[in-house]
Amino acid sequence: MSTSGEPVKGKRVQPAWSPPAGTEVPRLRLYNSLTRSKELFVPQKGNKVTWYCCGPTVYDASHMGHARSYISFDILRRILRDYFKYDVLYCMNITDIDDKIIKRARQNFLLEQYKEKKPQAAQILQDVLSAREPFQAHLASTADPDKKQMLERLDAAVTAALQPLQAAMDGKAAAEVVQPLAQALLENSKDLLSDWLDKQFGSEVTENSIFSTLPKYWEGEYHKDMDDLNVLPPDVLTRVSEYVPEIVDFVKKIVANGYGYESNGSVYFNTSKFDGNPQHSYAKLVPEAVGDQKALQEGEGDLSISADRLSEKKSPNDFALWKASKPGEPSWDSPWGKGRPGWHIECSAMAGSVLGESMDIHGGGFDLRFPHHDNELAQAEAFFENDYWVRYFLHTGHLTIAGCKMSKSLKNFITIKDALAKNTARQLRLAFLMHSWKDTLDYSSNTMESAVQYEKFMNEFFLNVKDILRSPTDLTGRFEKWEVEEMELNSSFYDRKFAIHEALCDNVDTRTVMEEMRVLVGQSNSYIASRKNAKLRPNRLLVESIAVYLTNMLKIFGAIEESASIGFPVGGQSQNVDLENTVMPYLSVLSEFREGVRKIAREQKVMELLQLCDVVRDETLPELGVRLEDHEGLPTVVKLVDKETLLKEREEKTKMEEEKKKKKEEAARKKQEQEMAKLAKMKVPPCEMFRKEADKYSQFDETGFPTHDAEGKELSKGQAKKLRKLYEAQEKLHNEYLQMNQNGN
Repeated sequence: MSTSGEPVKGKRVQPAWSPPAGTEVPRLRLYNSLTRSKELFVPQKGNKVTWYCCGPTVYDASHMGHARSYISFDILRRILRDYFKYDVLYCMNITDIDDKIIKRARQNFLLEQYKEKKPQAAQILQDVLSAREPFQAHLASTADPDKKQMLERLDAAVTAALQPLQAAMDGKAAAEVVQPLAQALLENSKDLLSDWLDKQFGSEVTENSIFSTLPKYWEGEYHKDMDDLNVLPPDVLTRVSEYVPEIVDFVKKIVANGYGYESNGSVYFNTSKFDGNPQHSYAKLVPEAVGDQKALQEGEGDLSISADRLSEKKSPNDFALWKASKPGEPSWDSPWGKGRPGWHIECSAMAGSVLGESMDIHGGGFDLRFPHHDNELAQAEAFFENDYWVRYFLHTGHLTIAGCKMSKSLKNFITIKDALAKNTARQLRLAFLMHSWKDTLDYSSNTMESAVQYEKFMNEFFLNVKDILRSPTDLTGRFEKWEVEEMELNSSFYDRKFAIHEALCDNVDTRTVMEEMRVLVGQSNSYIASRKNAKLRPNRLLVESIAVYLTNMLKIFGAIEESASIGFPVGGQSQNVDLENTVMPYLSVLSEFREGVRKIAREQKVMELLQLCDVVRDETLPELGVRLEDHEGLPTVVKLVDKETLLKEREEKTKMEEEKKKKKEEAARKKQEQEMAKLAKMKVPPCEMFRKEADKYSQFDETGFPTHDAEGKELSKGQAKKLRKLYEAQEKLHNEYLQMNQNGN
């Protein structure tokens, strides 16, 4: 018992703990075309994301419009998978049965047959003139300005080839002159000639293999292009030709559910019946487009909009689920007779077969919203009797070429191969990353130059960090004290990372991400430069952390393909070995040896040795993809860079030096001219300077100073005052000249 009068304290316990308030964490939102707004992304089954993407219709070379969609979706897919860590199942289709494919395959086949017959010049001329009549009638009736312009270009090309041949034949020119002109006409007229042949003989093309050879070839070319662009292959690839039985079953169930009807061997979707059901809505994506017959007919295809076909439908808004095959078209068995799938049903049936009654994401180009995607939705929801077949619909923006509309049908397009001949896959991807995936992207020289400069900016940073990390240090020397500068850079690093995360959560805003990354590199460059100016070494671990983070982000975006820990790999995609780690020890030895030689050469004033060291730096090593950077008072920096980049840099440097030399020579020439002019002026005695101006003055005093003007009038006091100043200035100038002569100059 206490006797001191103090209160008795019980057993000590831990005080109550309260958690920090924390901050709200951003969550991923995606722009959903079904609501035309950004929606919180919530997958249907935990972390799993099911995703279907409309693939290409393979009848020609893949172009930059395809790249716009597939690179953009590849970036989105990689970010959802590798940044947000979703388990993504990505399914894509290949449309290898379609009106465009059928028509192109027939035309190619008939044109090849025509060429194999080796027609004479007179026959080619006659056939082109015959083919030109319906073509020019079509041109005259075309109202669409873009299409009309394209047809006019074709007609101009035919005219340009037609005139020389007609002139040669009228002049009874020899066969060896005429036949090459005829072949040139055949080449320039192949579009209208193949269309003319198809109208005459297309219905006689019945061999199904003719219709499969073309898409098989172009599908192969498409996959090569995607590999070259570093676009990931889909997890599941569906081809229409392999899913015809499933498509037939899909159509049967839509009919059984009361949303389809048969007419003359074709089956159509009843849009009124579907839209009249309270459970369903037709045209969820673009309701305002319902009744747009031009768009609907484009969706049906060129071979399916004849008057007899259109009259088979209960409503102009109905569309084909199954098309009865006409002569000259491939066909498959069905309960309604020989036929082939409609375009829209292909995706509904294939995606439904793989992903079931509801998917998380459906993607495609902006121009597919209506009628294709709206019809897809209607068919699938009619089949599954639900209203949630797609939860999030993502549409990539249009692509323009230098501000002009891009269209394969208008022959205004750039193939992926052409684009890759001008820029690397990484540069194209960086250009896409620097723009919003859902907005229009203009493919132009300015767009690509921005991407090239961005790549160069990032690459220089990575090379500088690698050089810092190569500086020798022991294990403990890697850990350096953080001063105020390191604390500030690290604070900014965290701010930039948070801003990047916020941007990715905001509809995967890569445009903002790329700018934040640029800012981070700019701040890091300033930090490195300030440390070097103070003859201090930058903090290794801090700059390494920043470089590794940026590298990982670019890997997530698909802009870095290999396993390099920092920066862009050297040697391109085909490089199987880690070139940098292999050759850098040898280059470091060479660099140190060269530095030693330069030091001795400067001390001993051996200029020839210094020049040889410069030749190694400026001429020999760039040919091997090596850049040496000499810095006064600091070790030489060694950087591995693509050979082409270095040679281009050398070329630009030489060009700049030549321009500088020209400017210097021009300045020297002008200076000499000015000095000669001044000397010539100095030689003139003041008593003679005004006597040469007889058109202005008529009388002079004994010193040669003018007193009267050309008309004999005496000069006013004001005029005389002005002239006296000029006279005195010349007197001073001439005296200087006389003094120079006396001094022997």
